[in-house]
Amino acid sequence: MTLVLITAGASGIGYAMAAAFAASGNEVWITDIDQDALQSCPASWRKSCVDVANDAQMSALFDEIAAVWGTVDVVCANAGVAGPTAKVEDVGWADWNACVSTTLGGAFLSAKYAAPLMKQAGKGALILVSSTAGQYGYPNRAPYAAAKWGVIGLMKTLAMELGPHGIRANAICPGAVEGPRMEGVLTREAAAKNMTRDEVYQGYASGTSMGSFVTAQDIANMAVFLGSDAARLVSGQVIAVDGHTENPDPKI
Repeated sequence: MTLVLITAGASGIGYAMAAAFAASGNEVWITDIDQDALQSCPASWRKSCVDVANDAQMSALFDEIAAVWGTVDVVCANAGVAGPTAKVEDVGWADWNACVSTTLGGAFLSAKYAAPLMKQAGKGALILVSSTAGQYGYPNRAPYAAAKWGVIGLMKTLAMELGPHGIRANAICPGAVEGPRMEGVLTREAAAKNMTRDEVYQGYASGTSMGSFVTAQDIANMAVFLGSDAARLVSGQVIAVDGHTENPDPKI
C-alpha cells in the first residue's frame, strides 16, 4: 500500500487527488487550513489542519507522519493561493508574499521535510502542482505566475538532487480547471479588463487547441500515474494537463 500526503486536500484538485489515490487502494493523509472542510472529508482519510507556509507546523506534520506511518511514499504539494489580479504597480507587498509563501514556500517545505523520510526508504515521488502560468508570461497575475514558475525550478532541482536516492520529482501544470476557484479568477479578470465573465471564459477555452477547460479529476488521474510504479523512470518532467494551452491570457 502506498502512503500518500496531499496538501490542500479538502477541496478542489487536492480532494480529487485524495479520492483518486484512495480509490486506487492507497492510504491517504490530507492537510488543509479549513478545519470544517477537513471534517467533511471521508473518515478513512487521515487529516491535519496545517498552514503549508508555516515552517513549525510543517515540521510537526512530518514528525507525526514519521511516528504514524514511518515514511511517506508520495507527496502531492498542491496548496496554492491565486493572488491578486492587478497591474504589477498595483500589487501589494502583502499580497505578493501571501501568494508566493504558500504556493512556492509550501512546496519547498513539503519537499524539505519529505526528503529525509524518502531518502531513508530509498524511494519516493514528489508531485508539485504548478500551472500553465508557470510556463508562460501571465499579464496582471505577477505573484501567481512567479510562484508557479518557481515551483517548476524547484522541481527540476529536486529531481537532480534526489534522483540518486531513488526519489522522483515531477510537476503537473493544470490549465483552466472547472470549479469555484476558477470562477473567482474569471470574475476578477472580467472586472479588471472590463469584460463579461462569459467573454473571459471563452477566451480561456479558445486559447486551447482542444477548446475546453479541464476538470479536477483530469489532474488527479495524472497524479495517480506519477505516484505509481508505472512512472518509475519519469522524473524532472513538466506535464501540462490543459487541453494544450496556446495562450493563457484571454484575448477577445
